[in-house]
Amino acid sequence: MTTKHPQPIPLMPHSGQRTRLLSSKPLGWSGFGAEMYRVAAGLHRIPAFAHHRVGVHVGRPVKAICRCDTARAVRVQAHGDADIVPAGMDGEWSDDADCTIFSVWFAEQFVRKTCEEMGLSSDAATIRPQLQWRDARFQHAAWALLAELEAEDASDALYAESLATAMVVRLAGAEVATDRKRRTLSARTAARVIDYIEANLDQNLSLTELATVAELSVPHFKVLFRETMGLPVHRHVVQRRLERARSLLVQGRLSMSQVALEAGFAHQSHMASWMRRLHGVTPRDIVLGRILPG
Repeated sequence: MTTKHPQPIPLMPHSGQRTRLLSSKPLGWSGFGAEMYRVAAGLHRIPAFAHHRVGVHVGRPVKAICRCDTARAVRVQAHGDADIVPAGMDGEWSDDADCTIFSVWFAEQFVRKTCEEMGLSSDAATIRPQLQWRDARFQHAAWALLAELEAEDASDALYAESLATAMVVRLAGAEVATDRKRRTLSARTAARVIDYIEANLDQNLSLTELATVAELSVPHFKVLFRETMGLPVHRHVVQRRLERARSLLVQGRLSMSQVALEAGFAHQSHMASWMRRLHGVTPRDIVLGRILPG
């Protein structure tokens, strides 16, 4: 039975024992989030929530009996299997052994806005229940989002927003269709976006903000930016932040923690993590004379 809930619903008002292992709450994501749970064997009754949820099974298979709304399945739940639970729907899950679930949630407004920006009908924004759903591209984005939770220093929130947008596209069963005559940003638009990024590197940039500068929807902006610049927008922003950090470190006027903030990183270890990941050097290497490759 479908149950409507006009008000936000508490995070975990359900039966069954589970332990939260990871959470995106400290990362400041907006409109979506994720948690990793260790779920005990047995029956779990989960009431309706005010947001859409996707639970992805992680690790060894377990035998499970599942129900969501009118959908029911008796199956072996394998690594990567996903259950889609739309907002306002409850369900039951009974597992024969302990298991681990990576749970991703999307606010209804986030889903609706993404679909509207893709020019999709209101039906596309209506997420439907599915059990044991498998989609290679959704999985790829889900594992990348999980890596953000597991990382010692998470990437820029811009990256997580890109992943969440891509996941909604897959949930809606749609592709981003760009105008065949327009596969790149115009020179003027590209310059406007690049100038805006440069002027705001020390701020928390978002896809919505940058797409507004380009006067495009978020999904179309992502596609056209990649085609124009040859890399995703979040990677371009990180590269520019690393270049600014390198310049400030070479000047030697600021402490490493000050350099990190001036370059737009959350803190010094966040900056160091990206330097190691992309260029194999540390801030100290830069100070001592090793220069990041161009």
